[in-house]
Amino acid sequence: MIKILIFLFLAVWAAYLFLLHPRLRRADGRAFSQVFFAHRGLHDGNRLVPENSLAAFSRAVKAGYGIELDVQLSGDGVPVVFHDATLSRMCGIDRRVDELTFRELRELSLAGTGERIPSFAEALELVAGQVPLLVELKMDRIDMEIPRRADALLSSYPGRYCIESFHPLALWWYRKNRPRIFRGQLSTNFNIENRTLSPFQYLFGKMVLNVIGRPDFISYNWRFRHDTGLWLARCLFRAPCAGWVIRSPRELASCKKMFSMFIFEDFLP
Repeated sequence: MIKILIFLFLAVWAAYLFLLHPRLRRADGRAFSQVFFAHRGLHDGNRLVPENSLAAFSRAVKAGYGIELDVQLSGDGVPVVFHDATLSRMCGIDRRVDELTFRELRELSLAGTGERIPSFAEALELVAGQVPLLVELKMDRIDMEIPRRADALLSSYPGRYCIESFHPLALWWYRKNRPRIFRGQLSTNFNIENRTLSPFQYLFGKMVLNVIGRPDFISYNWRFRHDTGLWLARCLFRAPCAGWVIRSPRELASCKKMFSMFIFEDFLP
């Protein structure tokens, strides 16, 4: 009986490690090591320079910081830079981004400023390879057009970029179609952040869905830096890790040794 229990225990751990492990022969990510990425651009908390705006990206470029930005599709299939699935927080209307055409989205103000929702093409033209990009593909439901259309623009982009997503199928698309692109799985401790945890979120938190996308790096909420899955990915499999979102020098000091990429906001590192 004891031998059977030991066997089952080892089998479960072996299965977990198989599902968890990042890509073992990774894409080259040296260009992103020790880079500080301004979270949604170098914005000012949506006072005068809103997040994910061309103004925020311009400020980041001038300051020499990498840029983390979010890409999803408008209703007519144009890749746009916007974080939320809905427009209520940033634009004051209760509609989804993918319910409006790009022309309709352009009529909306970002946080009451003169800035508008930029297309991904406009953001790429502004940055023009001057600083590294960390592109988050926003997929709150299965839509493989999102990575395909983002990649259509990135394929001709002259600068350094890597991609990340919470959705493992976005990484699967890159695994299948662009294996040389440095790709990262976004995750966090959903069990703490969300008391109404779904089974799918539980799997995300344990990172067993890494088997789908086999990420090159892990992008993780730095506050949960001691989580077992992240520790195994970092220490056992030697995966590079990005910490998000760091909001003070004290927080940066707390996680400096554990991460090699840093996504920051509200201060200048």
